[in-house]
Amino acid sequence: MKIGITGITGKMGQTIARIVMQDPIAELSTGLVRKGNNFDGVDIGEFLALEKSGRTITSDIDIFFKNCDAVIDFSSPSLSLICAKKASEYSKILVCGTTGFSDEDRQKLSDYSKNCVIIWSANMSVGVNVLMSIVEKISSILRDDYDIEIVEMHHRDKVDSPSGTALSLGNAAARGRGIEIKDSAKMSRVGNDCKRNRGEIGFASLRGGDVVGDHTVIFAGDGERLELSHKASSRSVFASGAVRAAIWGSGKKSGFYLMKDVLS
Repeated sequence: MKIGITGITGKMGQTIARIVMQDPIAELSTGLVRKGNNFDGVDIGEFLALEKSGRTITSDIDIFFKNCDAVIDFSSPSLSLICAKKASEYSKILVCGTTGFSDEDRQKLSDYSKNCVIIWSANMSVGVNVLMSIVEKISSILRDDYDIEIVEMHHRDKVDSPSGTALSLGNAAARGRGIEIKDSAKMSRVGNDCKRNRGEIGFASLRGGDVVGDHTVIFAGDGERLELSHKASSRSVFASGAVRAAIWGSGKKSGFYLMKDVLS
């Protein structure tokens, strides 16, 4: 399977590239950069300080999509939507780990998937997706007798808050309770009148250093507290999950899939 990577010169892009090159099934075919980037036309192997590969980095998104079977994209909502449109046009697989989409954006992703396979997850880590399943199950058992708080921490440069993973964990908790997250989410508590309401799902975001991604879901009851945590120490866990998703998608019909579908 020939895989292309958007933003290949970034930290995440380089991590994914190295994982792809180690995979026995996948082949790194091309990488996408912005127009005007100094790496346009550079050999991918040489860029990664490896042997010359004969495959180059490009800023032409049409050439990029034509040269691969699947695209792995961890970029921005605007670029991801462009990639989804191109994936639809060229009938390619798109594995998207971008967060910060609006409800309208998500609908567009779903619409584009009618002509291609789109696999999206706020977090491609296998461990985090297992955590989401556990959170949903526990929430269904404990109901609103236990207060739920979700705490996440990421590196200083992360722009969206709460993280997409935290929101996905909140959605899992809400599903377990049989409620809508939009009706129960509490994004901040500031001021002198912040008493907690029964059934709220609280979120707290921390930013600093080079933290890859820490997430903790707290179930606080009377006399006891249950805490479930996932801590990513390397971006490679997201990259490995994305490559796994791309390979899985090669045998699927057009449609919009989640990481839990891949793991099932």
